[in-house]
Amino acid sequence: MTIIPILGGLADIADRYDALLIDLWGVIHGGVEPYPGVIPCLETLRAAGKPVALLSNAPRRSASAGRRLGQMGIARDLYRFLLTSGDSAHDALASRSDPAHAALGRNYLYIGPDWDRDLVRDLDYVATDRPEETDFLICVGFIDERDPLARYDPILAPAAARAAPMLCVNPDLVVHRQGGETSPCAGLIARHYREQHGGRVIYHGKPDPAIFRRAAADLGAGDRDRVLVVGDSLTTDIKGANAAGFESVFVTRGIFAAELGIEPGAEPDPQALAELCARHGEQPTYALATLRW
Repeated sequence: MTIIPILGGLADIADRYDALLIDLWGVIHGGVEPYPGVIPCLETLRAAGKPVALLSNAPRRSASAGRRLGQMGIARDLYRFLLTSGDSAHDALASRSDPAHAALGRNYLYIGPDWDRDLVRDLDYVATDRPEETDFLICVGFIDERDPLARYDPILAPAAARAAPMLCVNPDLVVHRQGGETSPCAGLIARHYREQHGGRVIYHGKPDPAIFRRAAADLGAGDRDRVLVVGDSLTTDIKGANAAGFESVFVTRGIFAAELGIEPGAEPDPQALAELCARHGEQPTYALATLRW
């Protein structure tokens, strides 16, 4: 079992890296406001000439996600750009340049709240609410977070019978909110479609290493050893960083805080941290209680 170094802050290692890819939920904020220490940390990185890209599994376009960050007080000049899983899905649907997306057909059934429907509004596809007629599903999340998964079976069963693939635009299973509650994400519905209905799922976003490499390239970072990924999920952020060949910082205040037996933002126990990472089969380079300089 590997003991992971626990940092006091990014100042401990920042001089080893030229660019950073930083997650949003559970690292920058929990849906309401930036966590303590986050804005000073971003300001210090900017002053040190360390470019930052925000890399998120948000199932919406970056323009929409960026507006929300601005409303929280996270200024646009604190990061170079924001790249979301919604951007990845939109671009793949627009270009249809790979066989999986080229074969989708034109009729889609949308699963999720109404406010994320702009994902495909400017594209040449036709929305339907009839699962027996759809060519594919676009899942961005639960229509209502209180829904049991069984609510979606009347959609998923006939879609699976047609061998209609699902585009999952947020591979996360859950997200940790500022008030302490945990909310379900599209990844839960996608897993249910696969395991209970035998459906095929095309995932967009982390942990796909392609989105990490795209963000690093857009930052102008060519040397993988000089790119650092910061995230709170072993199964998306750290797994994707490992697959892409990047070093990483696991922020323990997010979705794994309960499994570590700590309050969000508290220092993790080194042995408990090592056991957690071993259970999930992903090893970060470092750990950090909360994002701070």
